[in-house]
Amino acid sequence: MYQILSWLRRSSQPAFFVRSAEVVPCPCCGGELQVAGSRGRVWYRSSGERASLIIRRLYCKSCARIHHELPDLLVPYKRYDAESIESVLAEPDASTVAADESTMTRWMAWFRVWAVYAAGALQAISIRFHLPVEQASGAPQSALHQLDQYVGDAAGWLGRIVRPIANSNLWVTDPFCLSVRLPLS
Repeated sequence: MYQILSWLRRSSQPAFFVRSAEVVPCPCCGGELQVAGSRGRVWYRSSGERASLIIRRLYCKSCARIHHELPDLLVPYKRYDAESIESVLAEPDASTVAADESTMTRWMAWFRVWAVYAAGALQAISIRFHLPVEQASGAPQSALHQLDQYVGDAAGWLGRIVRPIANSNLWVTDPFCLSVRLPLS
């Protein structure tokens, strides 16, 4: 999805307005979406700098649900950009992200659980749309290697995982849903 980030000045704090250049159908039913307003969203860059976005709220006429139009640089329910989270997940020791150690630890714990779900969701999407998938040559060594066959390992891999899952309405909105399925130790 091509996103347009235009600069908008509201009062004293600058913000970016997010608007898609494409006509996007409802991820739940495929119905027509109409703009139902907007809301503010704060996100943090890897430098720790805080930025503001104005996110459009979209209303589906068919299923009467509200959806938020997120830019590709964000991960739903995360406050840091996808690039920052990706750098911590790929190389935790070499990361230069301005985030607390506890935040980075939570990202890694979230990803270990979420990657299993994401691999299943990407497999379901590839089957549904008859997309070719490169088969891994051997057993996957980590959660990240398991996802490589779907999106590759080049920069921006987290965004390439998040986008189809969110746009197919397969994103788990409750973070506790995934952790409940873990075996107790």
